[in-house]
Amino acid sequence: MPTTLITGATSGIGEATARTFAAEGWNLIITGRRQERLDTLAEDLRKEGVDVLPLCFDIQDKDHVTAAIEGLSDEWKTIDVLINNAGLALGKSPIQDGDVDDWDTMIDTNVKGLLYVSRAVMPLLIERGKGHIINLCSIAGKEAYKGGAVYNATKFAVDALSKAMRIDMVEHGIKVTNICPGNVETEFSQVRFKGDPDKAKAPYEGYDPLIAQDIADVIWFCASRPEHVNINDIVVMPTAQANTVHIHRK
Repeated sequence: MPTTLITGATSGIGEATARTFAAEGWNLIITGRRQERLDTLAEDLRKEGVDVLPLCFDIQDKDHVTAAIEGLSDEWKTIDVLINNAGLALGKSPIQDGDVDDWDTMIDTNVKGLLYVSRAVMPLLIERGKGHIINLCSIAGKEAYKGGAVYNATKFAVDALSKAMRIDMVEHGIKVTNICPGNVETEFSQVRFKGDPDKAKAPYEGYDPLIAQDIADVIWFCASRPEHVNINDIVVMPTAQANTVHIHRK
């Protein structure tokens, strides 16, 4: 069975993607910061008849990332697809009023965390001469919007890293895909607005946003193409959303 490693698998897009790949018969390495959620998800996924390895660590911690990947058994080091899903937004203040701690967390997670995991896994893919890296970017990595300055910057970085990774990986036969969703109703807004229920709900009112499974389906489509086909870059939006700003609300 092929194997995928999914970061941020304990909720939202990561969880939906894990369930989708398990249903397709893939073994999974699932990572996240919440051990209980990881263990519960692992048990559910094993019901599909696949092997699952839960790894609890924070991708912001370079040493923990390196130790987790280097500590994999030979069997689990045969990773076919790396899905860099973990990421977050914090706050929506104008940049002059931004919380510097929030900036650090977004940069450390969305950019440095993605780099730490990729740096640890890439040699395993290169050694095998094949593989696929799928980076979860955002429409916020294509267009800036008011109140999104640092989050925008981190996702613009993911977009650039995907392009650069593709250049470095192409000689090794490794695919790189960049996926940019629009508004997806998950825990994203609850995290961004630090649990404020009204603020968290507002971005999704008056129209049908994407759901996590929509993006999981796109990820699976990209990962299941023939060896000679790579989806470089894809933007996925709710029908009611034209760009980062224009949403038709009923």
